[in-house]
Amino acid sequence: MRKLCLLAALISPLACAQVVSVETNSLMRLPNTASILQLERLEVADYGTLLIPSNVTEVSVGELRLGRDARITIVPGEQALELKVNRAELSEGSQITARGASGTYQKAARSGRNLNLQIKALTAPQLMVDGRGGAGAPGFVGLDGANGQAPGCAWGQAGRGADGSDGSNGQAGAPGAAVRLAVPRDYPADKIKVQVAGGAGGVAGPGGKPGAGGKAKGCLVYKADGGKSGKPGLDGQPGEEGAAGSVTVQRL
Repeated sequence: MRKLCLLAALISPLACAQVVSVETNSLMRLPNTASILQLERLEVADYGTLLIPSNVTEVSVGELRLGRDARITIVPGEQALELKVNRAELSEGSQITARGASGTYQKAARSGRNLNLQIKALTAPQLMVDGRGGAGAPGFVGLDGANGQAPGCAWGQAGRGADGSDGSNGQAGAPGAAVRLAVPRDYPADKIKVQVAGGAGGVAGPGGKPGAGGKAKGCLVYKADGGKSGKPGLDGQPGEEGAAGSVTVQRL
């Protein structure tokens, strides 16, 4: 990225115009010092990726070029992103991705980021946008049951193994994004590919393993039988799929 104009970005919410180039097989992140960015030209070479931070809400581009399998990846965020392009030339396999993030044991799944994409002049074999929701967090694994105690030769019986606890349910997937496209009137509709499915539900947490019963023990007078094993915990239920997003296409 050349001449980022960091000083101007720090004192103004509108970053000055600039040229951004992402090299082949590399990743670059736009600065997050301003919520509105203006780019004279944006070039992402083959297999390269440009990352747009969550705090950026508007990007205006004079000329956009995406190489083969190049990506513009938009980080999930609460506010929609406005991406306005005067002229775009997109190569085979290139894509604009606004997918949500998958859930974890610590964080819930994130929705696809809402995107308003306007391209005034477009040359591309396909216009591909991915706004699917993130997959739900997996359920917690049930605790294993404790093993039963071994018997004594002078007293008692072997202890029974404890039951494993049940696994928890997977969490619901996050909703897909609301994607609004404004493209040239002559761009073929069958070349527009937008995915806004909700995220898959989280996998069920497996039940805990049963505890083993106390082992049999041979004694001088008698033999103490082993204890019974506990029961395995039940598996949880898979989470529900997230709600689908929406797609609106406007012709310029």
